[in-house]
Amino acid sequence: MKMKVLSGAAALGLIAGSASAEGRLSIYHWFEYIPQEILDKFTAETGIEVTMDTYDSNEALLANLKAGKLGSYDVAVPGDYMVAIMKNEGMLDMIADGELANVSNVEDKWMNVAFDPGRKHSIPYQWGSTSFMVNRDVYSGDIRTTDIIFNPPEVLKGRINVLDNPAETLVLASMHLGIPQCTTDRDQLQALDDLVQGAKAYWASFNSESAKDVLVSGDVAAGMIYNGFGQKARLEGANVEYAYPRQGYIVWMDNVVLLKDAPNRANAIMFMDFLLEPENAAAVTNFARYTSGVKGVGPFLDPELKTSPEQNPPADAPAGSFIKVCDEAAQKVYDQIWTRLKQ
Repeated sequence: MKMKVLSGAAALGLIAGSASAEGRLSIYHWFEYIPQEILDKFTAETGIEVTMDTYDSNEALLANLKAGKLGSYDVAVPGDYMVAIMKNEGMLDMIADGELANVSNVEDKWMNVAFDPGRKHSIPYQWGSTSFMVNRDVYSGDIRTTDIIFNPPEVLKGRINVLDNPAETLVLASMHLGIPQCTTDRDQLQALDDLVQGAKAYWASFNSESAKDVLVSGDVAAGMIYNGFGQKARLEGANVEYAYPRQGYIVWMDNVVLLKDAPNRANAIMFMDFLLEPENAAAVTNFARYTSGVKGVGPFLDPELKTSPEQNPPADAPAGSFIKVCDEAAQKVYDQIWTRLKQ
């Protein structure tokens, strides 16, 4: 999917020569994850023409950049573990000290993160969790168990969507089994493979981009989903409930990264600074329904976000887990499991 955005006001500004900047900005972004109004606002304020392509998984982002798209985009929005992978692959540019005027707006807990210590390549975008939702018109039993996905009740069999994302789907399966991420134990890996191959018979689809839509339409009765995407499904009228399973769930942070060989590097820095302004960060949160990593967003947030069940785990919920970066040998086995699963 490709978007091209140039507001009328910005076009007039360019003609008049009154805009504070000019040129283009090319964004590589998750689907349905940034409001058009924010892109229009950036263009109106700067005169910079924005184009955007979208992807539906961290792995798709990495594969497409490796396939020749690096050097075509200025910024991208990878998840935490993918920032580390992209940094190790030499795909990220360095943000020099002082380049970002608004870096002090980053919340303290998201500044010195393991995947990008000191924020040398990225800024926080949004953070949230990955679990699953269940249609309560179809199933009224206990949903705080990963059995819903991997050993479902009869009424849900054949009516489940899982994310078309090997990292998240296999990590949730590992949580179900109680085995560590990136395990190299042969018995544990065999158990993981047996679990997902057997559970596949209960799944109707592998779908990330339409994970919300298939729940809203009733095409599936349960499905893996991101919590903000899930809140959108509920607000669109689906009688669905987001689960915080006792076996665990995934937490993540998406980040705006400065890509190596960015064709419009100065404009990329300007856009990152723009997203660190509290009002703009809050506009993204209000649209995407996740949680910002920027200080001062509170006064600009929709009130219902504070009480949303998707953003507020039960008191007895376990802590969520970030996805780990496996070493090459372990990752090769996980890739083989996923390839067999998708055949």
